[in-house]
Amino acid sequence: MPTRAQDFDYEQLRARAMTSLFEAFDSLCEGTVVVDRDARVVWINERYAARFGVADAKKAIGKEIEEIIPTSLMREVVRTGRPLLLDILDVDGESFVVTRIPIKDDNGETIGAIGFALYDKLQPLQPFYSRLHRLQHQLAQTQQHLAAERRAKYTFTHYIGNSPAAALVKHQARRAAQLDTTVLLLGETGTGKELLAHAIHAASARADRAFVGFNVAAIPDTLLEAECFGAAPGAYTGADKKARVGKFELANGGTLFLDEIGDMPLNLQAKLLRVLQENEVEPLGSNKVVKIDVRVIAATSRDLKADIAAGRFRADLYYRLNVLTINLPALRERTEDFGPLCDHILEQIAARSRLTLRELDPAALALLKRCHWAGNIRELRNVLEQACMLADGPRLMESDIRGIVVPPTGAAAINNATTETTTYDEAFAVFERNLITQTLLSCDGKVTEAARRLGLGRATLYKKIAALGL
Repeated sequence: MPTRAQDFDYEQLRARAMTSLFEAFDSLCEGTVVVDRDARVVWINERYAARFGVADAKKAIGKEIEEIIPTSLMREVVRTGRPLLLDILDVDGESFVVTRIPIKDDNGETIGAIGFALYDKLQPLQPFYSRLHRLQHQLAQTQQHLAAERRAKYTFTHYIGNSPAAALVKHQARRAAQLDTTVLLLGETGTGKELLAHAIHAASARADRAFVGFNVAAIPDTLLEAECFGAAPGAYTGADKKARVGKFELANGGTLFLDEIGDMPLNLQAKLLRVLQENEVEPLGSNKVVKIDVRVIAATSRDLKADIAAGRFRADLYYRLNVLTINLPALRERTEDFGPLCDHILEQIAARSRLTLRELDPAALALLKRCHWAGNIRELRNVLEQACMLADGPRLMESDIRGIVVPPTGAAAINNATTETTTYDEAFAVFERNLITQTLLSCDGKVTEAARRLGLGRATLYKKIAALGL
């Protein structure tokens, strides 16, 4: 009389189901293999053994799984106790859909694993393959995009100008590129500090590695530590469940550009100092230390010496950053470069906006030279963009510029007088007054600093100031 299902208790039915499942998989699959807790083969069917060049399946018993299947992940399943339910195994140009499941005892401990390999059953999985290939393609594109984003965007050719001030900056920067040391870029906003940082990296031995930059002042203090040094999972309220990789780790092997370093809070300055000294990072909320190899380029528009005196910046960090310092001149200190700079900016505007390339009338250029330019090249670019959008003709005339720029006053207005002089002595007197006035303005009235920049003794400069009535 046939045996009915209700004649079995639950344990018997479960055992019969497991046996039936195994037998079904074994008959349907191209291969079946079982390993013990040491990932040694306990059993393998003849078809699977023959696939890997083993004529007699019994000879595989007791061997480590990798001796039979070199790319097998069965050991990983035994080690973790977690199944790998769907995977692709390529063998001699043929593909298997592989399922690997841990075998556990009554106490829940992993004592082995069983694997099933399906062959010639891939047609139903074509939608999965198509999606997988599409995701792989998108991942590859994203990785290429990220790699491109972390390459230097500028070289020294992008730092436009042949004036003595510009030439000195490029000379110092090229020397910095050859020295794998910390660089500190000082200069007003808009003078090209970020561009120069890119150029130094591009000319250095680290050029083929990542260039990572971020603006310290643009990130809230509460997030700055995690952004800079990384964070362990759940290190703070609202943190990701996954670990956050900091900018130092992202730049490992390459260059990290810390813009507006003078705005970093004091508590993080101490941590940054340790990173620079020890070449290691300890992510927020973690007790693990990550070794790094990073070249740091820092920049600021602040007067760090004044900040040190006011207790806003650590002196020891300043000395650690101030290994090789480059002072970027303000635009008003390199008026010889206005012509090439304007031409370069107008070419960029035309290419980006698809407008007609505009030329700059000499009178318009003269007006631009007379302005103060507190925002330097960034401000100049903004003015030229506005003029291009509003002008009607192919040339930017003085009238197109005058309605946008702030009329020159003070020292800038003195430049006008040079065009009105008729003798050498008059021209020299105006030049001297203009030079000293501009230098004093750029030094915030500090005579000692102005004397140093001008190459004069302090007493001599005081006499000239008195004589000129400044």
